[in-house]
Amino acid sequence: MSETPTYRKIIHVDMDAFYASVEQMDNPALRGKPIAVGGSENRGVVSAASYEARKFGVRSAISGVLAKKYCPEIIFVRPRFDRYKEISTKIHQIFHDYTDMVEPLSLDEAYLDVTQNKKGNPSASLLAQEIRLRILNEVGISASAGISVNKFVAKIASDINKPNGQKTVNPDEVEAFLEELPIRKFYGVGKVTTEKMYQLGIFTGVDLKSKSIEFLEKHFGKSGAFYYNVVRGIHNSEVKSHRITKSVAAENTFDVNLTSEIFMLEQLDIIATTLERRLKKHKISGKTVTLKIKYSDFTQQTRSKTLPYFISDKSLILETVEELLYQERMKDSVRLLGISLNNLNTEEKKAVIVQLKFAF
Repeated sequence: MSETPTYRKIIHVDMDAFYASVEQMDNPALRGKPIAVGGSENRGVVSAASYEARKFGVRSAISGVLAKKYCPEIIFVRPRFDRYKEISTKIHQIFHDYTDMVEPLSLDEAYLDVTQNKKGNPSASLLAQEIRLRILNEVGISASAGISVNKFVAKIASDINKPNGQKTVNPDEVEAFLEELPIRKFYGVGKVTTEKMYQLGIFTGVDLKSKSIEFLEKHFGKSGAFYYNVVRGIHNSEVKSHRITKSVAAENTFDVNLTSEIFMLEQLDIIATTLERRLKKHKISGKTVTLKIKYSDFTQQTRSKTLPYFISDKSLILETVEELLYQERMKDSVRLLGISLNNLNTEEKKAVIVQLKFAF
């Protein structure tokens, strides 16, 4: 007799236009209107856009100037990250009513492994529906979900029926689903890789599947094996309920471009204060200090230095940042500065998590 195949049941929950939805929930005057969280009509970068704004092409990471050009009626709203964290905490409390195998990706999305769950419900699709309904009723904003046998497919599926929808890709549907998918919609395939794949005649999943692993490794290096496997529905990454922090950062975009290193140091002092507070709060220290510089033409540069010891104090961080700042002359005026600390002591405290597989 043949054995029944075993599958995991993974849900990817993704809040719909999270920051913008929170702002519209808290301020009824903004409901139904095109809003952008972050940025302004003169400068800055959009952090999130409401669906009303997205119809005009406004997206996260575009400049406020461009958002205003695309949508003259756009309303800019200052971000309130403390409020977003508060709402995110409520949402994660709902997740944990169903499973403790929750892996947060950001404030507004997470993976849930419901192979075994606290409700004893064998249907991952019904669980996702119930979770989304609770978020809507108890928190006040909508969420979308993708349900499948692994994180990769669930992540892609959650985007199919947005907003306020869900998509289940059953085990016997995975390969067909991926074969029909445009390559630009594969999670982890960015703009540069998409263009390269187009040049190689790879436009959909079925095109990707036709390529040998040798061909893919030749053109994409170590990522080649990843692409070879995922298009066949093979992705064994487990839901990690205890994610290891790999980087802590703080940054600031300025209303007026900075041209003097003296002014930059003043701002870096403020940024380092914020970074120190975050490090001390979570009892984290690190060895690698990185200075991020974004120029007025939106080009970006990073400068890093690795120390022989762990640090978390502002004075030591700032001392290293100052050295990096004067490492070479600025090529233009500066619109954004940021400091991050990597190579953290958290990487020495990794926990081993064991996951079992059960029938889907």
